[in-house]
Amino acid sequence: MGLMDMPVLAALTDKMRWHQARQGLLAENVANADNPGFKGRDLKQYNFEDRFSVVQAPVVSTATTQPRHFSTSIGGGTSFADDKMVNFEVTPKGNGITLEDEMMKVTTNMMDYQAATSLYQKSVKILRTALGKTA
Repeated sequence: MGLMDMPVLAALTDKMRWHQARQGLLAENVANADNPGFKGRDLKQYNFEDRFSVVQAPVVSTATTQPRHFSTSIGGGTSFADDKMVNFEVTPKGNGITLEDEMMKVTTNMMDYQAATSLYQKSVKILRTALGKTA
């Protein structure tokens, strides 16, 4: 089992992908803010509990190389669903995109992505140190 096969690191990778996908939708909302009738979109909130509910319990089996080694395998895929935004404010052009709100979402999304990336990097560093490899 490689370091990247661990459920926590896989969930963090999934979270980072969610933030990347959300950044694209938010950028699309900002780019189309002046288009008449444009309806903004956003992703459903990412939830780690949902991620782990689709993951089945790991299957542990011994490897044939040495009896003290074992491996795990975890299945499950993810996809992100987007939602039409519910806009309480409609501009004169007929859309509900408020640039200030969208830029706040972009900034929050960027900060959350950086936090997930930092947590991922530090987790890998700790695991490498624990395994006796140079971090």
